[in-house]
Amino acid sequence: MEPFQLNNTTHTLHLKKWESAYPGLTAGFTTRWGIQNTDSPQMCNMGLHVGDDPNHVIKNRQQLADQQGFSFETWTCADQIHGNKVTKISAGQMGAGRDSLESVITNTDGLYTTEQGVFLTSFYADCVPLFFLDPIRNAIGLAHAGWKGTVSLIGREMIEAFRREYQSNPKDIYVAIGPSIGACCYEVDERVMQQARTAASSWEQAVQPSHKTSHYMLDLRRLNQVIVEEAGVPADHISTTHYCTSCRNDLFFSHRKDRGNTGRMASFIGWKEQAT
Repeated sequence: MEPFQLNNTTHTLHLKKWESAYPGLTAGFTTRWGIQNTDSPQMCNMGLHVGDDPNHVIKNRQQLADQQGFSFETWTCADQIHGNKVTKISAGQMGAGRDSLESVITNTDGLYTTEQGVFLTSFYADCVPLFFLDPIRNAIGLAHAGWKGTVSLIGREMIEAFRREYQSNPKDIYVAIGPSIGACCYEVDERVMQQARTAASSWEQAVQPSHKTSHYMLDLRRLNQVIVEEAGVPADHISTTHYCTSCRNDLFFSHRKDRGNTGRMASFIGWKEQAT
């Protein structure tokens, strides 16, 4: 069963199983469509770094936060440099990057927190969105895993951060792997494969043959799944989407399909503040 369920009104995908099991949790992924004060869907770019009108992007972000029950002041994001650094977010960092590139959490591709009322976000157009949840410790996180982040083990870094900061047991952690380019559309050369082979002992599970010599079809979603399994997360705690962002260009922005000229979707996760 597809873990990311589409809401046809908001045009967002939701991790319904997580949201149903843990009241107050919101977790999901946007599509290329949104609704802006009209019954017709409009293009919904969430990235400030792709040349779009910043005012349009900020409106899209404000609308998403509002739809999910969060104040826009709580929207928190990083600069995403295709690395493996993950950063713990405190209440004092809430709102970083919400309306400008100058205020983002820097040199970071993953964010995590236990704070209520913080709306963590991250941006994509083929790279793999990773979602993390430890319901025992109320820890949540997002990680941006392009091929570089994947082979530098950002998934394992997040699990280690949960262990270090919250004393999480990996067996209690849940991981969801969201819409991203599939092996059907992601051809890589030997340079990339040399690094992919070092990422996990079972890396072969993530590779398919290509018709081109010294090229391979790489399944980044599967490679990330193997990485977090080898870091101790039980296989039955991992949910992986079937959506390929390149195949489903009607639903998603795709850097490869759109030849680099495209918008960005956002992953999001947060605990809503509970009334006291």
